Amino acid sequence: MTMSDLSQSIDLVRPARILFGSASIAGIAPWLDERRASRVLIVTDAFNRARVGLLGLKGVLTVYDDLQGEPDTDDLARLIALAESARPDVVIGLGGGSAMDLAKLAAVLPGSGQTLADVVGPEKVARKGALLVQVPTTAGTGSEAGTRALVTDRATSAKWAVQSLHMLADLAVVDPDLALGMPRALTVATGVDALAHCVEAFTNRKAHPTIDLYALEGIQLVGRWLARAAADATNVDARAGMSLASLYGGFCLGPVNTAAGHAVAYPLGARHHVPHGAANALIFPHVLAFNAPAVPERTAVILSALGLPAVTDPAAVFAAAFGWCSDLGCEMTLSAFGISADDLPRMAREAHAIRRLLDNNPRELSEADILAIYRAAA
Repeated sequence: MTMSDLSQSIDLVRPARILFGSASIAGIAPWLDERRASRVLIVTDAFNRARVGLLGLKGVLTVYDDLQGEPDTDDLARLIALAESARPDVVIGLGGGSAMDLAKLAAVLPGSGQTLADVVGPEKVARKGALLVQVPTTAGTGSEAGTRALVTDRATSAKWAVQSLHMLADLAVVDPDLALGMPRALTVATGVDALAHCVEAFTNRKAHPTIDLYALEGIQLVGRWLARAAADATNVDARAGMSLASLYGGFCLGPVNTAAGHAVAYPLGARHHVPHGAANALIFPHVLAFNAPAVPERTAVILSALGLPAVTDPAAVFAAAFGWCSDLGCEMTLSAFGISADDLPRMAREAHAIRRLLDNNPRELSEADILAIYRAAA
């Protein structure tokens, strides 16, 4: 396999401490006690609000659970107002990527004098105002391991990305038990999101041997465990395998990041509220096949890691990846989400403007290429 250059510089960032495994959630309270953190702000959703007690915390607890889907600027405004009132020592993100992304911003923006607009982009955050603990309850985003937060602008439907070392978790707790019982559709969507992080890093222009290690292992974990996790919500080994795949995907995001797959998927979520993982699953076969001529060896390795034929012809790549997603139960047409053909050109323009991701792709995508993908997926 070519692409990865051993001499290429790379900046590897990890949370200072990661607890992984069943019942690891029990490690949060002692960690907070050691730091005498007694004012806690928990950022979560309505479902996980009922599980706050599992954290075993004492002291002054403030809970923000007014989160319905992927975070937008209105969600952030409400959270920041609550955080400025609560003045927490520590912010805990408990949930999927949406809760964890908002928790990152709640740890740095309140009382800083900075607005979201001030910090969009890389390394514009001035400081960290509270300790940050991240506790994923799904297995997909890997947000617990990273330094980025994504928020949708309600006015424009554009996704704003903030990246800062100040938003790195001081403690990440990956307890697979929290994902037990997760519904099949959510299991599959989040699992394909984890896969997309690994695949897009592995086929990235910035691909690097230190990240290839995690990316390829993450792909293999998804290939081994996702179907089992989807079939049996009580399979502890499958949940642990997917939690590790998600964590590895998070390791891929910081130094390498995603590419065209995520860029093409973003308008589905921002404009039409398609869940992020479901959008990635729908787009995944199209972009994998489009990129195959640029990275044939790596494409074959990806398919093999998923237990599929190691093909490189774009049509065969598409058929294999589409069948894999479809067999898992992923919804593979835009029309199923109510997206009309009339909106596809505008979506293509918006996706093509996401240069921070498209510039990572191994093959250049024009606006016409993106529109062709959308029409093929209609």
